[in-house]
Amino acid sequence: MTLDLHAQWLSSLAELRYVRTPKRLQARAEGDLVLDTSDALLVWEPRRVVPQYAVPPQHLKLDLVELSRREAPAGLPPAMGPRDFATHTCPGTPLATLAGSAPAVEVAFRPDDATLGGRVVLDFERFEWTEEDEPVMGHPHDPFKRIDVLRSSRHVVVRLGQTVLAESRRARALVETSLPVRWYLPPDDVRMDLLTPSATHTVCAYKGVASYLSAGLEGGEDIAWSYPDPLHDALPVRDLVAFWSERTHTTVDGELLAGRMPPEGPASTGVGSGRAS
Repeated sequence: MTLDLHAQWLSSLAELRYVRTPKRLQARAEGDLVLDTSDALLVWEPRRVVPQYAVPPQHLKLDLVELSRREAPAGLPPAMGPRDFATHTCPGTPLATLAGSAPAVEVAFRPDDATLGGRVVLDFERFEWTEEDEPVMGHPHDPFKRIDVLRSSRHVVVRLGQTVLAESRRARALVETSLPVRWYLPPDDVRMDLLTPSATHTVCAYKGVASYLSAGLEGGEDIAWSYPDPLHDALPVRDLVAFWSERTHTTVDGELLAGRMPPEGPASTGVGSGRAS
């Protein structure tokens, strides 16, 4: 019997999953070291597509108190990202720290599953993290995920309405596990005069901090991004420009990438008519 590994990954989303990590982890809160361990697990709660760190409670320099258990809300999507830590999809106990008279704030969660050995899952966003001596941003790294950046001479054309925003045979194809291929283009092959830097910035655990570009006037819809100071795995795309195929008409060797065709109108002149997302 053959096994489609991507289909297997999708079928496992409904389960509580874990894997051991050999890395030394340290976490700080407001500069104070609150965790130092080499005995952590990476844990995916059901429906979660990225892991969180689960650590032995005895390695934590935090006073934790139990909170009341809550039922998972109805109508959750089948796949969930790293946000909204307090929405739990398996049985367990929320844990909080107390700060004077301030309300208790959940910072950890102890799943009931005995396989995890009593470890507590920590809310990544409430701490500053290092793996060995390297900082970690966004969320913990998934050992089953990787990035490949490949030089390509394929013909990439990006249009917005009737306007060609970019055309290149010098692209870099960024192939990231379980995500669409993104095509990064040299700025010399992009109509940078039709794009405006936006206030949007996002963080990727594998690529770094992205800066976005909108179509035309300030306040237009974000349609492109770049990494001016990428992390190690994404160094080959430093300062190159990638476009949302979902928000533009993008072809590779004449084949339309999945996405929507923007409507005719102001956007066809390079002036964005939508709002930044």
